[in-house]
Amino acid sequence: MAKYRRGRINEALAQELSVALRDARDPGLAEAFISITRAEVAPDLRNAKVYFSHMGDSDKEVLAALRRATPMFRRHLAETLNLRITPELTFAADHSIEHGARIHKLLAEIKEGEAKRAADASASTAAEEEESDA
Repeated sequence: MAKYRRGRINEALAQELSVALRDARDPGLAEAFISITRAEVAPDLRNAKVYFSHMGDSDKEVLAALRRATPMFRRHLAETLNLRITPELTFAADHSIEHGARIHKLLAEIKEGEAKRAADASASTAAEEEESDA
């Protein structure tokens, strides 16, 4: 039963942090196009690891901006979520979107190569048939 509750808390935490991120006035957060990908709370609900992805600045700059805004995020969570304890937030960069895009690109290259090989094979077969007919 507690596993399902933690899952709901994870989702609510990520959603509310996304809302708080939109409302943040820190220029470092606004310029980096940050999105919260997921959140994972510890079993005791005292700590939460928040994964983010971003475009633009380096991970270190975005991480520093998120750490500066952590008190504002916790205040927002305390106001919106009905939790006994507002978790301490730890941020980590999530590169899964970039990884997925790289895999997609590689698969597209493989598919393109197979299509090219198939076209070459059919062209050579057609050429062989023309030679045998002549």
